[in-house]
Amino acid sequence: MEKFNLKAICPRRKYKSYKGTVGKITDNILNRNFVATQPNQKWTTDVTEFSGSFGKAYLSPILDMFNGEVIAWDLSTSANNQQIRKMLQKAFFKHKNLEGLIFHSDQGWQYQHRQFSEKLKQKE
Repeated sequence: MEKFNLKAICPRRKYKSYKGTVGKITDNILNRNFVATQPNQKWTTDVTEFSGSFGKAYLSPILDMFNGEVIAWDLSTSANNQQIRKMLQKAFFKHKNLEGLIFHSDQGWQYQHRQFSEKLKQKE
């Protein structure tokens, strides 16, 4: 290949935050029923990786399933617990009364972390 000036193009690895077993931390009570009848009834979150000339960036939003509103978000150059913590702080600062809220994630490693669970329990 070198003789003919050929270079291999390797496919990029797709970002996956999931490491573990679904239901390990908490049961999947939404069961893909994302319809909400009122605001702050069901929130969902995930981490999405973007690549560009700048490198990689990770977006972590919280969406309200009632109307698709972005409740809070954080953009970071690395997917880590600090990003999730900052996102939650923004959401909890904006919304004080969250009684009965169902917070749904894909249970990726960030959401399986003890700090994340404890932060959610503080808002119950």
